[in-house]
Amino acid sequence: MFNIGPLELVVLGFVALIVIGPEKLPQHARDAARMIRSLREMANGARGQFRDELGPDLADLNLDALRELRSLNPRSALMKALFDETDSTAGEVAQKPQSAPPLSAPPAAAPLPPVSLEKGAIAPFDDDAT
Repeated sequence: MFNIGPLELVVLGFVALIVIGPEKLPQHARDAARMIRSLREMANGARGQFRDELGPDLADLNLDALRELRSLNPRSALMKALFDETDSTAGEVAQKPQSAPPLSAPPAAAPLPPVSLEKGAIAPFDDDAT
């Protein structure tokens, strides 16, 4: 919950021993344990009260769908789409090979003969084409 390792707990205990002193340390440890116990009881009471007030509606609440929606982000959605569906469709593709339609190009149109202009004539100019 707090990501405190064993070495950090030892350091905290040593600092507490120096700051509080060896005479008062047992009393403060008991007070801290009592406070943690009361906080747990309050949290459990709030959880129980929440369940009592919601009653049967709590069972209808679909928390898994909410957690799935909360965990969505573009990267995970893309990874899921790429890797989850390719595994299922790869087997289908391997089982049912599809033949591609034969490639046939439509006949090419005959090229137009070059247009020759009369001497001194201006070539046609299209304003929209430029």
